[in-house]
Amino acid sequence: MLRPGAQRLRGLLLRSCPRRGSPGRPHSVCGGEGEEKPPSSAETQWKDRAETVIIGGGCVGVSLAYHLAKAGMKDVVLLEKSEPTAGSTWHAAGLTTYFHPGINLKKIHYDSIKLYEKLEEETGQVVGFHQPGSIRLATTPVRVDEFKYQMTRTGWHATEQYIIEPEKIQEMFPLLNMNKVLAGLYNPGDGHIDPYSLTMALAAGARKYGALLKYPAPVTSLKARSDGTWDVETPQGSMRANRIVNAAGFWAREVGKMIGLEHPLIPVQHQYVVTSTIPEVKALKRELPVLRDLEGSYYLRQERDGLLFGPYESQEKMKVQDSWVTNGVPPGFGKELFESDLDRIMEHIEAAMEMVPVLKKADIINVVNGPITYSPDILPMVGPHQGVRNYWVAIGFGYGIIHAGGVGKYLSDWILHGEPPFDLIELDPNRYGKWTTTQYTEAKARESYGFNNIVGYPKEERFAGRPTQRVSGLYQRLESKCSMGFHAGWEQPHWFYKLGQDTQYRPSFRRTNWFEPVGSEYKQVMQRVGVTDLSPFGKFNIKGQDSIRLLDHLFANVIPKVGFINISHMLTPKGRVYAELTVSHQSPGEFLLITGSGSELHDLRWIEEEAVKGGYDVEIKNITDELGVLGVAGPQARKVLQKLTSEDLSDDVFKFLQTKSLKVSNIPVTAIRISYTGELGWELYHRREDSVALYDAIMNAGQEEEIDNFGTYAMNALRLEKAFRAWGSEMNCDTNPLEAGLEYFVKLNKPADFIGKQALKQIKAKGLKRRLVCLTLATDDVDPEGNESIWYNGKVVGNTTSGSYSYSIQKSLAFAYVPVELSEVGQQVEVELLGKNYPAVVIQQPLVLTEPTRNRLQKKGGKDKT
Repeated sequence: MLRPGAQRLRGLLLRSCPRRGSPGRPHSVCGGEGEEKPPSSAETQWKDRAETVIIGGGCVGVSLAYHLAKAGMKDVVLLEKSEPTAGSTWHAAGLTTYFHPGINLKKIHYDSIKLYEKLEEETGQVVGFHQPGSIRLATTPVRVDEFKYQMTRTGWHATEQYIIEPEKIQEMFPLLNMNKVLAGLYNPGDGHIDPYSLTMALAAGARKYGALLKYPAPVTSLKARSDGTWDVETPQGSMRANRIVNAAGFWAREVGKMIGLEHPLIPVQHQYVVTSTIPEVKALKRELPVLRDLEGSYYLRQERDGLLFGPYESQEKMKVQDSWVTNGVPPGFGKELFESDLDRIMEHIEAAMEMVPVLKKADIINVVNGPITYSPDILPMVGPHQGVRNYWVAIGFGYGIIHAGGVGKYLSDWILHGEPPFDLIELDPNRYGKWTTTQYTEAKARESYGFNNIVGYPKEERFAGRPTQRVSGLYQRLESKCSMGFHAGWEQPHWFYKLGQDTQYRPSFRRTNWFEPVGSEYKQVMQRVGVTDLSPFGKFNIKGQDSIRLLDHLFANVIPKVGFINISHMLTPKGRVYAELTVSHQSPGEFLLITGSGSELHDLRWIEEEAVKGGYDVEIKNITDELGVLGVAGPQARKVLQKLTSEDLSDDVFKFLQTKSLKVSNIPVTAIRISYTGELGWELYHRREDSVALYDAIMNAGQEEEIDNFGTYAMNALRLEKAFRAWGSEMNCDTNPLEAGLEYFVKLNKPADFIGKQALKQIKAKGLKRRLVCLTLATDDVDPEGNESIWYNGKVVGNTTSGSYSYSIQKSLAFAYVPVELSEVGQQVEVELLGKNYPAVVIQQPLVLTEPTRNRLQKKGGKDKT
C-alpha cells in the first residue's frame, strides 16, 4: 500500500532520480530521456561584447536565448553557473496546461505549448511531450460556480476549455472514485513534458540560431556604466553587455544584490511522489489525463505504468528554506534535493487514495523534494526593472516549465520592439517596492503556496503579511469601520459597515454582504457628501528646464496651463495605452503627476527611461509615500470645505480641473477640483502625517450635511455610471485610445511628436475594428466583473472590461469591446455570467451625466439627465 511505502521512505535523502524508461510512455521528470550529458561549451569561445547577456541556464533563460537568437538578435550570450537545468528546472514535475485564471497569462501558456509541440521537429531533440489533456475536479457546488466563472472568460481566447459531466470524467479517467465528483474543467492539449529534454532542445535551438551558451560561467560581478551598458565579470573573463537579464532562478536574489536590489523571492520546498507499476494503470489502452483535485490540493498524472502525485501543503505545514533567505544559497548547490518529509503531505496522500483507490496498493519508488522560487503573489517577475537602466528580470517562477516558452517569446518581442506585445502588468517586477520586506515576502509566499488550489473569487483578498509599513495616516482610524483592500502595499477602504451589519470577509461569485452597504455609500455621494482615502495614488514631482518638453513628448494630450490639470495618456510606439495620469501644472515648469496605485513604478520607469533616452534636463522625484490624499465628493462638498478655508471655492473662482495651494483647517494642501465619482469634489494632497487632523476637521465640519465615508467599491459604481474609463480595464497595452473612446484626450494636431503619434494616425486612417461600448443588462444576483464573453448570434464577438451594479437604474452595467458594426446605441447582445447568457443593450454614454456637465446644461437652461 502507498501508506506503508511512504513510511518506509521517511528520512531518505534523495540525490538523483532513476534513469528513463522507454520513449513514448509517460516518463519521469528527473532527467533527460536517454540521460544525455549536456553538451559542454567550447572553452575557446568567448565574446568581449554582447547585445544581451542572460544570467541563468534554466528553461526560462534558455528559452529567452532561443527566442532572441531566432528573431535575429546578434551576440546573445547565456551564462550558467554550473550546467543547464541546474536549480529548479531539472526536478520539476513538468506539467503543461492551457488553463490560467489570468486573462493574458493564458497567452503565455498557449505560446509555450504551441512551441513545445514543434520544438522536436525544429531542433531534432526529443522533448518527451505528452498531451493527454487535463481535468480539474469540482467536488463542491462553489467549485462548479468557479468553473462557470472561468468559462465566461474562455470564449474570446484561442485556448480550448470545457466543463464536462461526471460520466465523461469517468470515461476519461476510469480509475476515479466518482462519489464526490460534480463536474470537471477539461483542457485538451494539456499534459506534461520532460524539463531536461525541453531545456536541451531549446539550448540546441539557441545555438542553431547563433546564441552562445557558456557554462560553467558563474557571474561574480555586475557593474553599471554611465552609458547604460554593463560590465559582466566571470572567472572565464569579462564582457560588455548592452543589457542584462536576470533569469537565475533561486540564485536571482544573489544576482540582484550585486547591483543593490532586494528581489522579493523565497525558495520553498515542493515534494512529489512517484509510484511503482500499478497493474490497473499498465492495463490502460491510453494515457490518463492529468488530474487536479482542487479540494485535495494535489496534481496527479501517469508516470510510465505508475502515477506521479504532487501536493501543495497548507501554509502552516509547507516549508520555506529560511536559511537561504538569511545566508544565501549554499555554494555549489545545483542538482541536489532536500530530505523528504512525507509527514507534511500525508493528508494529501490520504485524499488522493480516496479519489484514486488504486494508489492504496502502490509502492513509492521515489520522492522528490526540491526548491522552487516563489514571489509574494506566486506570479513571476518579468520585464525591465525601475531604477536600473537596461536591467531586466525573468524570475520568481513557481511554474517555470509552462511559462518558459511563452515568457521567452514575450520578453524577446519586448526587447526587440521596445514595448510588450500585450499587457502583463500583473507580472511587472515593479509591482513591488521598498515596502516589500523579507518578512512580508515569506508570509505571502507561505500563503500563496498554501492557496495554490483555493477557490479563485472575484474581488479576492489575501491577508497574510498585512498591513505593511505602507499604511496611510488614516489606517488606524478606519480599520475597524471598513473592509480594507490591498493596493501596492497600501490598505485602502473597499466598503464601510454600520452597526448590526455583517462585517466578515465573504467572497462570492454572486452579490454578497457588501452589496447593500455599497448602495448606501453610493447614495451618500450622490445626495450628500462623502470622504474617501485616496493615499495609494502614485505621485511624482517633475521639474526642470526641459520638463514641459519631456511631458509634451510623453503625453498625447496638451500640457495644461499653470494652475490647471488634465487627464493625459502615455502611449507606446505602436499607439497603445501604456498609462493614464493626471497632469497638474503647479507652478511654471513644475508638475505633479498622479497615477493609480498599481501603476506607480510601472509608469515611473517609463518616464525615467524616456528622460534619459532623450537627454532631458529634468528632476523626477517619486513622492508617493510622502503625500496622503483625501477625496471629498458630493453635492455638499463645497459647503463643507468652505467652512474650513478662506479660499473662495465657488464655481466661478475655483473651476473644474483647476488646482490651488491653500489651507484647510490651517493644514497646507494642494487642492485639485476633480473627482473620479463624477460628482462635485476635490482631491486634497497633503503631508501624510497631517491625514488624521485633516480627516477629523472635514468630518466635524460636515456633521450638518450628514457627511460619511465611502470606499472604492462605491467609487467604481459611480465612475461606471459616468462612463469614466479605468486604466488596466478599459485601456492598457492591448488597446489603443481611439477604440477606447479617448479621442478627447488625444491631440493629434499638437506640434510635439509624442510617442505613438504616427502609429495612431495610421490606426485612424485604417479605421477601427472594435469599439468600447456601455451595456446595461438585467441579471438576477450576479453582476459583471470584467473579461466576460459577449455573444451575438451564437458566437463570441467581444468581451467586457469592467462592470458593476448601477444603483441608479437598478440594473447591471458594463463596459465592453464589440465589433464596430455592433457598437450602435440600441444594439442587443448577450453577456455570459456564471454559465448563463443575459440580454444586454448598448446605451448612450454616460448613463448619468457628470456634475460639471449637469451644471453647464443648467446654466444653458437645460435639464439634468439620467
